[in-house]
Amino acid sequence: MKEPAQGGGFWSALRRGGVPSAIASVMGAPTAQQMAFIRSLTREQRRSEVLRTPLERLETVVFDLETTGFSAQHGDEILSFGAIRVVGDMIMEKEQFYTLVNPRTEIPEHITELTGITREMTDEAPPLMNGLHDFMSFVGGRVLVAHASAHDKAFLNAALWKTSKVQLTHRVLDTMMLAKWLEPQQHQTYSLDELLAFQSIPIEGRHHALEDAKMTAKLWVAYVQEMLKRDVTNLADVYAHLSHA
Repeated sequence: MKEPAQGGGFWSALRRGGVPSAIASVMGAPTAQQMAFIRSLTREQRRSEVLRTPLERLETVVFDLETTGFSAQHGDEILSFGAIRVVGDMIMEKEQFYTLVNPRTEIPEHITELTGITREMTDEAPPLMNGLHDFMSFVGGRVLVAHASAHDKAFLNAALWKTSKVQLTHRVLDTMMLAKWLEPQQHQTYSLDELLAFQSIPIEGRHHALEDAKMTAKLWVAYVQEMLKRDVTNLADVYAHLSHA
């Protein structure tokens, strides 16, 4: 669709970046402030000091995404963000984050059946930039944890590039990879359901981003406790063991 043929006013202001943030938010356009914040947050996330932080004090955010499909490279979009903060092996129950976002695309029927998320629900949700900005604000500079993290990283990277032209630079730990190291030959698929059952963690509210994040956080805590028993004292030790797993 072409812009109205006007030399000034709204469309001229839009091109110059002068649209008020409230209007830009309604339109789904990223504001300069949101982009600047996300870009600043992605800088220097690989500082070496965090590698020496004792696991008992390591601050992490365990997160999960629900999406319209399984390929960020082929147009699938994020539907929701869920996250919870963990310090060492302590889950900060009151420090949770959840939001739906508007994918601006149809939601396949099988995804609605899986997640319970409908088009009507996302029509009332904030645009991707707002949800991403709020999620990254919640994460801050903490280490991220997810299960089968390649899926979530791909969607985060696609969203970050689409909105802010940056890539995810946070360290991301994968509970699937930790399970393969800590519980070798104990599982067939290393799926989240299988690992939760093995750890006797109740499975409730699957395929809801926040509920999956909370269950994954319990799994992460179990692995932190197991690593401490094995004298794995910091993140550098974790990476060293994972590289040989």
